[in-house]
Amino acid sequence: MGSSTGGADESQEPIRTRQAHGPAQLFWQALLAGDQPAVAEILRDPGNNLSPSAVFDTSDLEEWKNYRFNPRGLRLWSLSYEQELTTPLHITASRGHTGCLRLLLQRGADPALAPGGRTALHAAAAAARADCARLLLRAGADPQALSEDGYRPLHLCRSADSIECVRQLLQHGASVNSQTEEENDTALHVTARLGLVEHVQLLLHHGAELEVKNKEGQTPLNAACAQHHQPQDMDRYYRVCQLLVESGASVNAADRDQQRPLHLACKNANAQIAELLLARGANVNVMNYGGSTALHNILQVAAYRLENRPELVVRALLNHGAVRVWPGSLLKVLQSCHSCPRAIEALVNSYSHVRVSEAWEAAVPAEVVQKYPCFYRSLFSLGRSPRSLQHLARCTLRTLLEGRLLQVLSQLHLPRALHQFLLLGFEDVLY
Repeated sequence: MGSSTGGADESQEPIRTRQAHGPAQLFWQALLAGDQPAVAEILRDPGNNLSPSAVFDTSDLEEWKNYRFNPRGLRLWSLSYEQELTTPLHITASRGHTGCLRLLLQRGADPALAPGGRTALHAAAAAARADCARLLLRAGADPQALSEDGYRPLHLCRSADSIECVRQLLQHGASVNSQTEEENDTALHVTARLGLVEHVQLLLHHGAELEVKNKEGQTPLNAACAQHHQPQDMDRYYRVCQLLVESGASVNAADRDQQRPLHLACKNANAQIAELLLARGANVNVMNYGGSTALHNILQVAAYRLENRPELVVRALLNHGAVRVWPGSLLKVLQSCHSCPRAIEALVNSYSHVRVSEAWEAAVPAEVVQKYPCFYRSLFSLGRSPRSLQHLARCTLRTLLEGRLLQVLSQLHLPRALHQFLLLGFEDVLY
């Protein structure tokens, strides 16, 4: 793969950093350290034959990989050896050495140089160096420059502290809706997927489009819901989805696999987002290409997302009219979800009665029964006694109000305990 050097002198051989000696080695070390006086002194001496637009070949430096922007972990290949090229601008911009960067630009360094397939502005954006990005933009760096990998600087603002870089790029003409060449992601896709609330807010303020689809057919809302949500990140992703939905994002947009945001939120067991989508009219029973509904998705992952409280998602879906599991499949659900008894509780309480056999007892490991003895004793006893009149009354009312349950209950001034009971509030026992 060839490497463009922008405005560099293509007849000049890149400086091999490992082999550099004398002024070239001193120049390299001064740039890494951000030693502005040393850089100035080296460039002042014409005998050094060093340019502020010099190109360094860092292919033989393992430690350089820590600083080199490379979104896919790829290396740039020449015909003869693996080549990784950089310039003084890239070095100083990626490390936040603003004094050196300013000096280099004053000495005529070209901000359009991209010997390694990226510009210094890409490097500043990827490293969240807002002051360096500002200097480069004022010196004429192109905010729409396309890297060899198909990214614009705005696509590389991927950390919480890069918000000022986003602001600088937008102020200097970066297109908020540009897409990456391979994934077709916009900056809104990228930041929504990463759960960057401030970034999403800023991009929306500058007119980011909500329904643009990437290569996978995902809108930014789909992308946010699809990303794996750690427990500590769930609130961030909820706020991102809230911003998108309140700005008009479609809650029923389907990706290539016909997965809607609700399907994806349920795979992550994110109850806050599921409730948000359901309240905004998400179709609770639509199937993806695999024939799964949102309820199927949450039941499939419940045992692996215990820290996210998947039972809250199961309950929310049932209260919004999710078609229940075929009774004959409840045993399979128990086999996969027994470590989340509250999910079983919500599901079993949505039926007026269930057929509990000895196979149910065999489906739950002894250590799980010992951990939740009251619940599982009450579940297994359902095979020998009918459900209570209180439960049967709840089922009758829920059936009568099917499709209107939440709407009607919100208008009734019921005692809180009764309200919670009708909405399958958890009691950790069945009767």
